[in-house]
Amino acid sequence: MFEDLRDLYQEVIFDHNRNPRNFRVIDNADRKVEGFNPLCGDRLTLFLKMSGDTIDDASFQGSGCAISTASVSLMTEIIKGKTEAEAEALFKTFHDMTTGKTEELQLEAIGKLAVLAGVRDYPARVKCATLAWHTLDAALKNEVASVSTE
Repeated sequence: MFEDLRDLYQEVIFDHNRNPRNFRVIDNADRKVEGFNPLCGDRLTLFLKMSGDTIDDASFQGSGCAISTASVSLMTEIIKGKTEAEAEALFKTFHDMTTGKTEELQLEAIGKLAVLAGVRDYPARVKCATLAWHTLDAALKNEVASVSTE
């Protein structure tokens, strides 16, 4: 089963890197935050369109490694329609999963994001996978300062 998960991991990463979802600017975004990973050179700008406390739309622009691009692409797909509280809970679950703070994969809670669980075995790649999520966390807190993984 682990080999199947690794194959799926690679396939999803490659797909979202080659064809990132939501790679665009939201002109009338309610929130816009930049994120930077100096270790790998990943750079992104996250855009959120809110309706009350619900994320109506999410997109990004930028460039980065395959893991960073796949992570932000998956994230923007998954957070649409979520409340700020639901998105914060996803951030915490994702962060715990990728940093190894939890051994249990809560598949029902993270869905497709489970394919990124494997980065915990590669400490240098954890920051690549979590950059988008730290940027989201800042956007949810309505912070405007750039986010850095360092």
